[in-house]
Amino acid sequence: MAKFLSFLLKSVAYGLALAFVLMLLFPSLRQATFPFQTSFNTTQDDVPVSYAKAVRRAAPAVVNVYTRSTLVDPRSLRPRTIERQELGSGVVMSAQGYILTNYHVVYGADYIEVALQDGRTLEAVLIGQDEISDLAVLYVQADNLPVIPQDLQLEPQVGDVVLAIGNPLNLGQTITQGIISAAGNTGLSSRGYPDFMRMDAAINRGNSGGALVNSNGTLIGINAAAFQVENQDIQGIFFAVPYKLAINVMEKLIKQGRVSRSHLGVTGDAVINAAGEPLLSSGQRLYGFSVTAINANGPAAEAGLQIGDIVLEVDGKRFESIQQALNMIAEAPPNSALPLTVDRAGQRLIINTIVRELRR
Repeated sequence: MAKFLSFLLKSVAYGLALAFVLMLLFPSLRQATFPFQTSFNTTQDDVPVSYAKAVRRAAPAVVNVYTRSTLVDPRSLRPRTIERQELGSGVVMSAQGYILTNYHVVYGADYIEVALQDGRTLEAVLIGQDEISDLAVLYVQADNLPVIPQDLQLEPQVGDVVLAIGNPLNLGQTITQGIISAAGNTGLSSRGYPDFMRMDAAINRGNSGGALVNSNGTLIGINAAAFQVENQDIQGIFFAVPYKLAINVMEKLIKQGRVSRSHLGVTGDAVINAAGEPLLSSGQRLYGFSVTAINANGPAAEAGLQIGDIVLEVDGKRFESIQQALNMIAEAPPNSALPLTVDRAGQRLIINTIVRELRR
């Protein structure tokens, strides 16, 4: 037994001596870690994923919007007026006091009030509103207004992380998070959901008119609505007016008090070739749009456009969808010349049209 212990002690001693020599010859071994080593004294935790910086940049510029309006109670046998109160959100767009919100938030309001996150409450004046894009511009007179970060060069992409900021159900400012599901157009011919940016950051009553920002806190849209179909429970599809469309409409409302749009007076179907085969999938390449109907007294009829013509270019520019073509037409100044490149039975023609303002 004594011999065994002596052998064991000598082996341990030789091993320790060898390890000491190796550590002297190879200093890098001193920093080596082994699978069984565990550190319980970490001095710095891993940094969590957070959008707090983006919220700090953007949230102060998102205001609560409260409206009051007086209307006749349709349920009363005798004429009786009642007061209706609504809520929404808005975004401070400039230090001069201009605020963007939704048309449906302030429509018919007799009195509009905005509440800033710093505690100030201000009476707002309606500068202009546009039902088609569901936007309205308010004005408040105040100093030191927080302005939302903006970048006209920014091109939001499908898959970008977004944060929706607003005042849902009057619970106070709330942040929800999601991604862009589909990008929206930037033109002025918006008539409904298809033109708007789609995303899955939840918005509820009171969020309307609030800010949709990216992970840096830069404004990319104005929250508008949730997708709804009667008797169907639909989740995760919400809409925002794209920033470039919103700023375009805002500038027109400030300068003109309204938004003018041009039209040709035609309807059409997307096609994939000169034979007029319909476009059935987003994977197919658009050839143009085939004219299927023409308003008798519209600009297209006056210019000589015919049913069956395939419009290929608007003002010398190609388009990727019918909606983009309509946007290009809508943004042309009323009563201005707008050449159309068309395919008529295999022959390419340039038809000069004079667009007119669309009247609602």
